[in-house]
Amino acid sequence: MIRALGAVLLLTFFPLPAFAEPPRIAIIIDDLGYRLNAGRRAVELPGAVAVAVLPATPRGSALASYAHEQGKEILVHLPLEAIDHRRDEPIEIRQHMDQCRFLDTFSRALAAVPNATGVSTHQGSLLTQDADRMRWLMTAMAEQPSLYFVDSYTTHESVALAAARDAGVPARRRDVFLDHDRSESALEQQFARLLELARRNGVAIGVGHPYVETLSFLEHKLTTLDEFGVELVTVREVVTVMNSETQADSKTAGAQLGTLNAK
Repeated sequence: MIRALGAVLLLTFFPLPAFAEPPRIAIIIDDLGYRLNAGRRAVELPGAVAVAVLPATPRGSALASYAHEQGKEILVHLPLEAIDHRRDEPIEIRQHMDQCRFLDTFSRALAAVPNATGVSTHQGSLLTQDADRMRWLMTAMAEQPSLYFVDSYTTHESVALAAARDAGVPARRRDVFLDHDRSESALEQQFARLLELARRNGVAIGVGHPYVETLSFLEHKLTTLDEFGVELVTVREVVTVMNSETQADSKTAGAQLGTLNAK
């Protein structure tokens, strides 16, 4: 009795610390739309892996529909002009387009990927540096509040994330490309980097592609996340966390500025 009472008093005055949420990662498999079997295998990866579908590709609509049936998150993988332009896509936004054609092309891209809730950039090392065109894109996205944005960040000069935040579009850039090198050791190294960034920052986004090597690696690795103390979540959840933190930082900065102005 006395021992139990002592335990109650101890917990009352010295409560146990709350457990922090585990680090969270989101994974996107890009470039779906050309190969049906690889695309289906990507959709069937375990857990909340998202798929980014290239609009108007031969298998894109079918794979987006299949992903929706499987309860997976779908992004429009929006082709934007790159500095080193290698291959034309069926729908692609180019820098020479005027605003009307730019927005029409974006609308066609959205319509070509059913059930998409996000937009990510495909290539885009040229266009994501263009502040005017990124403003056009984010203004159009802001008119559809259900959409969020992920910058694949193919150039350090990208202004896409800043444009998204200015327009009030929930956004984040990817943290790690998993498979620039498809060797087992390289995939392990990049996956470890993704986990480390999640532990450091709370959340992180990794991007891969429907390569045989990447899919085989993830089919195994994603079943072992409990061993690493990391949770696989939707991309929207990671983007929402970042958006909330950005808004909080803005409010704090605004309050600090108001205090300074009052002095």
